[in-house]
Amino acid sequence: MRITASEEKLPGVLLLDYEVFADDRGFFYESYSRRKFADLGIDLTFVQDNHSRSRAGVVRGLHYQAPGSEQWRLVRCTVGEIFDVVVDLDTGSATFGQWIGVRLSAENRRQLLIPPAYAHGFAVVSEVCEVQYKCSALHDPAAERALDQADPDLAITWPVTEPITSAKDAAAPSFRAYQSDPDFPQGWNR
Repeated sequence: MRITASEEKLPGVLLLDYEVFADDRGFFYESYSRRKFADLGIDLTFVQDNHSRSRAGVVRGLHYQAPGSEQWRLVRCTVGEIFDVVVDLDTGSATFGQWIGVRLSAENRRQLLIPPAYAHGFAVVSEVCEVQYKCSALHDPAAERALDQADPDLAITWPVTEPITSAKDAAAPSFRAYQSDPDFPQGWNR
């Protein structure tokens, strides 16, 4: 079973496509293989799996872990469909402050591999969705950070007209506040 990886316009962000065996019974594919990832040059150890369920119109994120607690994330949608967004937070990157959006769904079975120097969020574009993702480091509540998903400086084109967010995400700081924070990360371990 093949896995193919294509780099998105943001450095290190990979969109993964999988060979799927399907017949009248259903389908089967390997959603993760450490050996096959290593063959693609991806040498990561995942230590935590997360699973969320959300309804139509929900926007979760934009989340990241502060430097020192950074995580790689391997994200997939196993029920429904999401518009998955990644924002470059690395000041040393030519794409600093830029974002990409990718549709992940139970139907296309794609996954997005996101390096630590990126904020991540998604919008639910189906009636319901379930998102599962692997992390290369344990969640550290003290290092948990977020950006305002509606920040006009980021200008993310979310495919939902009235986003439903948590109170915590609604109060997340702007991208400008992120840049003026005295603890603003000057470098990321990519």
